[in-house]
Formats: sequence, structure tokens, C-alpha cells
Amino acid sequence: MTDAIGIAVQVQAGDRRAVEVIAEALSRLDDAAGLNAVVARRDDAALADAAAVDRAVAAGQVLPLAGVPVAVKDNLADAGWPLTCASAALRDHVAADTATAVARLRAAGAVVVARTNLDAFAMGSSTERSIYGPTRNPWDRERVAGGSSGGSAALVAAGAVPLALGSDTGGSVRQPAALCGVTGVLPTWGRVSRRGLVAFASSLDQVGPLTRSAADAHAALAVMAGPDPLDTSAADRPLDPWDPDEGLGGLRVGWLQEAFEPPTEPRVAGAVMAALGRLGVPLSTHALPELGHAGPAYLVLSTAEASSNLARYDGLRFGTPAPPGSAQPRVDARALLGEEVRRRLLMGTAVLAAGPRRALYARACAARDRLRAALDALFEEVDLLACPTSPTTAFPLGARLDDPVAMARADTLTVAANLAGLPALSTPCGLVDGLPVGLQLIAPRWAEARLFTAATALEALQGKTNAVR
Repeated sequence: MTDAIGIAVQVQAGDRRAVEVIAEALSRLDDAAGLNAVVARRDDAALADAAAVDRAVAAGQVLPLAGVPVAVKDNLADAGWPLTCASAALRDHVAADTATAVARLRAAGAVVVARTNLDAFAMGSSTERSIYGPTRNPWDRERVAGGSSGGSAALVAAGAVPLALGSDTGGSVRQPAALCGVTGVLPTWGRVSRRGLVAFASSLDQVGPLTRSAADAHAALAVMAGPDPLDTSAADRPLDPWDPDEGLGGLRVGWLQEAFEPPTEPRVAGAVMAALGRLGVPLSTHALPELGHAGPAYLVLSTAEASSNLARYDGLRFGTPAPPGSAQPRVDARALLGEEVRRRLLMGTAVLAAGPRRALYARACAARDRLRAALDALFEEVDLLACPTSPTTAFPLGARLDDPVAMARADTLTVAANLAGLPALSTPCGLVDGLPVGLQLIAPRWAEARLFTAATALEALQGKTNAVR
């Protein structure tokens, strides 16, 4: 599959027809069926949408993503199509409206071909806790694709689509991008409208692209970004100008000392450091002791917000109703949410309840404030911060399902950016035992252009390591 920008240029110039591109993408979805990354396909609708793109181009319209096949995570609404969040609680739900991010991609000429698998309600790090079953990693089908946007990452890595959408609350775009060897972007909180995204933790959630290059990720973000009258958190702040041929210049990169220590595996840390060394820019070491508090703070804050957001799925207001004759209809309806979701909701309810546990919430808020201040201070000294995206490469299917502590370690290095509302990007930086390693770059608020500049330089220096085939 050609890259997204290449497809758009060819279709816009009339060198290829969008219907041909989409037909090829649908064939590639067939080839990738064994990954279990897709939960719904739009074959007929996608071909009809592609024909409309061809007509628009012939009429002289300029569409920046003309004919680009896109897969969308199944927690982003698309009117008339399933919106299940991979949960039995929404098994038969059909979206009545379309998420702003999806609508903007479509208006730019992109064509949605499929909806992708995830951990139920985006609560997970492996895309195993889904009513559709686990998604498999294209590099090794006995290993996880990461989560919760594992379906989107797997399809991009397999070459089925050049662009997919995910959501990132604590690493759910970047961590699967790292494990599958693709590029994943967490925009600054407020950069992209969250309208139409099923909420997990509203102060942490963001919609982000997964692609095979920084340039393609920038193209998608440029289309999706901007204010939305139906989402007051979406900022009216244009993306900074970005030139893919721009050099690194005097870019200062700092690496976070704690992120290269256990539980990060030594060979993962080594691959990331080797990639940073190839950049040829000034590198400096920085301590961030607040990073050790990020995971616990994230756990408290995300579950607290989730317990509020998911209270509506009681089978009466939203969600699948309990069976007729149920003595406890709300209890039985909420059982459909799944074990992991209910575990997090119980935790969130507990920390918001009156009594001594309420102090945990206040402490988590204070830890978040300290982390944000510490990161802001570091950005007075450097332009970007760098660390591994994930402490490990992709782990075997089932290895952590019964160990929530081990599963949570997968997000150890990604949650800080969400807590601080900062933009971050994962880019492939090498292989360990034939499995991809991701390098995470974190920038100040609204400085996504720096991420794209550094990631593009890394791509040029090391060549492609993100193509399974």
C-alpha cells in the first residue's frame, strides 16, 4: 500500500482513481483477516464514497486526502455504522452521528473502509479484552498488538491501510504503534475535537492518527485539528507550519533518565539510545522523579472519570438492557461491560466516595500538577524529551491477562504526556529479536511540528523498519 500522501497526490492528479485504490485496500483487508483487527467493513459504502471522490476531483475540487483508505477505531462514531466499543453492553448499537475527526477526514477525501478492534471501552493495553477476540500482531501472530488501539495499529503495520484513527487516554495510540512498528501521535489535548468519541477519561482522551510515516501523520492531523462548535475543549489554535525537508538545526533533545531504567528492558533502552545517537543533535540527560508518580496518579484520575462517564450504561439510558424478568436490571446490564471495565469503575467509584479514600483523588490531582510543572521546567532547557514508548516489545497473547499490575506497566512511559496535556509521538527505531521498538518524543503544548521534524529525521537515517511486508 502506497503512503497516504502519495495516494492523495496520484488521485488528485488523475493518475489513479479512488475506486481502484479502495478496491485494493479491501483486498488487503482480506489478506489481513487473520489478525482479527477489523470488527466491521464498509465495502459497498467505501466504493460508493470513492466514486464520489473521483467525481469531486474531476470537477476540480482539491482534496488533501483524496482516495486515502482509512480505518477507524470502534469507539469513534460514524453515522449508520456499529459503535460497539468492543463491549457486550453496546453489541447492537448503531451510531446516529459522526465524530468530528472522522467527518473532517471524509471531507478531505479520505474513505473509511473498516472499523477496528480495541479493548472494551478503550480500557486495556493489549486489545485482548474484546467481544470480538484478541487482535494479533502482524510481526508475530502469537503476540499482542498493544492497546487499546491495537486493531488500528495492526492494520497499518500489515499494509492494509496507510492511515487509521485511534484514541489515546494513557498511551492507547502510541503503545500499539510501538509494538506494531508504526507511527502513532498523541496531539496536544484540545488540538482535535473529541465530539463523537465515546468518553473514557475526558481530561485525558485525545483522537490521534496511526500511519507509516511522520509526514502522513501530519497530513491527517492538519485535517482533523481545529475548533468545533460542538466541543468547547477543541482549541482554535492552528498547527505550526511544518516543512518535511526542514533540518534539525539546533534542536535540543533531552532523554529522561528514569525511563531507561527497569522495568524498561535493557535492549529496548539500548535501541532507543542508539537511535537518538544517530540524530546528531545535542543530547542531555534529565531526571524526572515525578515520572514514578505518573502511573498511580493516572490510575486514580482515569478510573474516577471513567466511573462518571460510564454510569450512563445502565441498560436504561444507554447500553444493552438486562434480560426480561431480571430482578436486578441495572446490575445485570452493567455485567455486560466486562470484567476489566467493571474493575476500573469500582476503583473510580471508591476514590470518589466520601471518606478517607477521597484523599487519594486529591493526591492524584496534586501529583498531576507537579508533573506538569516539572515537564514545563524541562522544556525551558530542551526542545524535545525522548524515551522508549513501551518498556518491552510485544508480549505473548494471554501473558498478562490475569496480572493487571504487569499489564499496567505497558503504559508506564506514556501516561505522563496525557496527564500534562502534551503532544507526543512514537516512531519505530529498530528491532529486538525481530520485534519493533518504539521511540517516544514529547514536545511542549502545541509544538507538534517538532515531533514531526525529529521523527522524519529518524526515518531518513535508519530507513524503513515499519513494513511487515
